[in-house]
Order: sequence, then C-alpha cells, then structure tokens
Amino acid sequence: MADVILCPQSNFQQMTLSTKHNSHSATALVETEAPENQSVAQAECPRCFGTGMEVIPGEGARRCRCQTPDQRDRLLQSARIPPRYQHCTIQGYEAANDELAKWAAKMEAQIVIDDYLTIDGRGLIFTGPVGVGKTHLAVAILRELIARYQVRGLFYQFGALLRQIQDSYNPVSQSSELTVLQPVFEAEVLVLDELGASKPTDWVRDTMMQIINNRYNEKRLTIFTTNYSDSRKTEKDGEILEDRIGVALRSRLYEMCKTVAIEGEDYRKRSAAG
Repeated sequence: MADVILCPQSNFQQMTLSTKHNSHSATALVETEAPENQSVAQAECPRCFGTGMEVIPGEGARRCRCQTPDQRDRLLQSARIPPRYQHCTIQGYEAANDELAKWAAKMEAQIVIDDYLTIDGRGLIFTGPVGVGKTHLAVAILRELIARYQVRGLFYQFGALLRQIQDSYNPVSQSSELTVLQPVFEAEVLVLDELGASKPTDWVRDTMMQIINNRYNEKRLTIFTTNYSDSRKTEKDGEILEDRIGVALRSRLYEMCKTVAIEGEDYRKRSAAG
C-alpha cells in the first residue's frame, strides 16, 4: 500500500500554502560544499564561511546574503532540467477538486521543501500512470530547493543515465563510468525520472543498486518518479515496480523514500481536448 494520507481538498490547499513546517532549530548546522565556481569573496564570507547558509540565533538557518541571483541561475543551469519542465512550480501543479491523491502529492512535495534541513535525506517516490504530473512535482521540488537553499541539484531520466553510463565503456569515449556517476553520487538533491523504464537486466539492477546505496549511505535526498505501481489491481495488470527493479532495490527504496501514489485524469488528454 502506498504511504499516502487523503484529506479533504480544502485542507490540502491550506496546508500547501502554509508555512507550518518552519520548525528548524536555531542550532541547525548546514554543511554544504562550496561550488567550484564560487567566488573568493563568497568562500571567505564571515557570515556563512562559504557554506551559503548562515545561522541566526533564535531564528534558525537561512540563505546567506552572499548568495546572489547569479549563483542560483548557475545552479539551475547545471541541474540538467529539460526545457519542457523548467517552468514547473508547486503552485502551478493543477488538481481538480475531487482529485484527492493529487492534492496529497502536492502537500507531500511542499513538506519536503519546507523541512529539507531536517528530513535527514528521506525523499519521495511518485508512482502513478502517465500524465498525472509526477515529473512536474519532482522538478518543482528540485527548483525550489535550489532557489531556497542553494543546493547542488541534478535531474536525470533513468534511461538516459543508463545510456550515458554505457557510452562511457566505449574506448573512443572521452568519459569514464566514474565521470558519469560522480555527479549523481554527489548531488545534494537528485531527481531520477521514470524509474524502471529500461529493461531490467542484471547490469541495470546492479548499476541502480550502486547509485541508490551510495546516496542512501550519504543521506542525500533523492526524488523518484515511476509509471509502475506497487500492486496489481486486477489479474490483467502488467508488471509492478518490484518486477522492474528487483526485490532488494525496492526494499531499499522503502527505507529511503516515502511512496506517494498519484491518481487522476491525464492532463495531456485534458489539454488536447481543450
């Protein structure tokens, strides 16, 4: 069963727009590595000492004044967000009044954003059919975390990442497997889109386990999306997520992420009809 609590739509709107999750301790320590292209002035900042976050006694942690819009723009550009999704925001995620699962997913996304400094790397896995906005919400989380906390984020489509790793084995290639994987390991926030989309070979599962284990051990936030659910509603239903990624990896994801099942109308069909 998916770990989702359904509430009346009106409550979701209030919770989504509220700031009730501002419970971060004044002594919270934010240890983030300064980007390589960070200026010398930022690295020597007396308020944040190059972390990009300063601790205000009695209030908590906030983004340091040394962080400029230019820095946010550089982080967004380096996150590899596809142009189609560069506009995505939590506020822009549409849900009809009776689409309670979408309101629940929207609330869970907002909680991750608001509580990022205290959730200890526990992410989300959005499951559901095509067209319900899983990628929209995942990218919205990534964009807001970059804007609010100046994190180093990264977006990858599952199949594209595997192809890039395979290309690194080509002797003509100028890259290596480690060159491809290192940014995936080290990103403070990773969005991995369409988990399970590629044929589930032993190599695919081993590669995914390497990525997941590394990020799990380092407590780095990962947001997944997948078109595969965790259960079959009828005998005619096809593969479930466990079939695509294996029992061991699905078990690890239960520890690493909260499962958010999204149901509702395919917004692409609705847009085409309109």
